[in-house]
Amino acid sequence: MTTGPWHVSVLIPARDEEDLLPRCLRSVLEARAALAGRATCDVVVAIDRSMDGSFDIARQMLSDAGVAVRSEAGIVGVARAMAAKAALTRRKQRTSRIWLANTDADCWAPRTWLTDQLEMADTGVEAVAGTVDVDSFDEHDAHVPQRFRSTYLLHSDGTHPHVHGANLGVRADAYLRAGGWANLRTAEDHDLWARLRATGARTLSPSHLRVLTSGRRTGRAPMGFASALAAHNEVILDA
Repeated sequence: MTTGPWHVSVLIPARDEEDLLPRCLRSVLEARAALAGRATCDVVVAIDRSMDGSFDIARQMLSDAGVAVRSEAGIVGVARAMAAKAALTRRKQRTSRIWLANTDADCWAPRTWLTDQLEMADTGVEAVAGTVDVDSFDEHDAHVPQRFRSTYLLHSDGTHPHVHGANLGVRADAYLRAGGWANLRTAEDHDLWARLRATGARTLSPSHLRVLTSGRRTGRAPMGFASALAAHNEVILDA
């Protein structure tokens, strides 16, 4: 197993997220602080065709903890790839000791989010897919919380079948071997995960690695998580 100090880069795409980006960055910076003495860490926010103040918010909040870059693609796969490229360009160490932790600008990560991923990486795991929960169902019908949680499958062995770009970590050498994020407007997370597995990467899907995401009905990516969540409004539970 390759040894040496770890570096963690947190990668966050953002489009018109000035309302939720501060919450996300505060949580990520807390998780970064929890790595003190264990790994170095920076944060890269890719502002993608954004018309609001997201870029300035990211730059001011990150200060010397990371960098904000701009994309005009309007494609989440391109923004994620840009963030990864920027992160790897900033580091000179072996890619086998760089961990790319991906989330979204409307998410909140717990303080242990990064330390938990490194614990798995230390065992030789090359990619992890975590779970998500919803911060608020205020925009949805009353039955949606129950519907969402009853259909969000979690296995009894502590694993799960889901893949979310909002909670996906990958060792940089495995990421590059798989070809990186593809130029996709949606399902870019499932695409990368499939290619990681196809290249023989050692993957893990732990249910306990969880982030909160927004419960908004209209998301940034077509047919993404927000659309899947909104679809529960069309299904009425039996009385």
